Amino acid sequence: MKQNKTKEIRYLIELYKKETGRLEIDMKELASFAISKGWDPPKPITAEERLAKELARAAREVTRSDKETGQHYRVYHAVKFDQSGQGSFWVDIDEAKRPHMIKSAYARREQVVGDMLQLTLDLDHWNRVNPNEEPIIIETDVTPDIEERLAFSGTVIIR
Repeated sequence: MKQNKTKEIRYLIELYKKETGRLEIDMKELASFAISKGWDPPKPITAEERLAKELARAAREVTRSDKETGQHYRVYHAVKFDQSGQGSFWVDIDEAKRPHMIKSAYARREQVVGDMLQLTLDLDHWNRVNPNEEPIIIETDVTPDIEERLAFSGTVIIR
């Protein structure tokens, strides 16, 4: 999203809050508000684009069971091939070439790291501006959580 559009959206959200007096923002209501203020809605997506999104969503949910461990694993993985992240193809993990799986795995890891970084910054801010509240502290090392879930599922990971 371009910087100017981001600034316009920020302004629009603040205007919505000011005019409605609401603290909780329903994005569908905000969209209607934006359109009523002359905001141009995005062009509708084509049937092909909608179907492609549905297919990608469904592909993310396809799992198989590992024949040795019984553990379920995700079958289809997205591999981005351009910097914008718009261009991608999908591979079956059981047929994927190593470079494709590396690219897919690192992209997913970056998403997780980015989410954890932003959560940390958000909570640091909330804790700072709410000094009379008990601080919200979230552990960012999820290794114990992963190990616990693996143990609960009875899965043994061989590395």
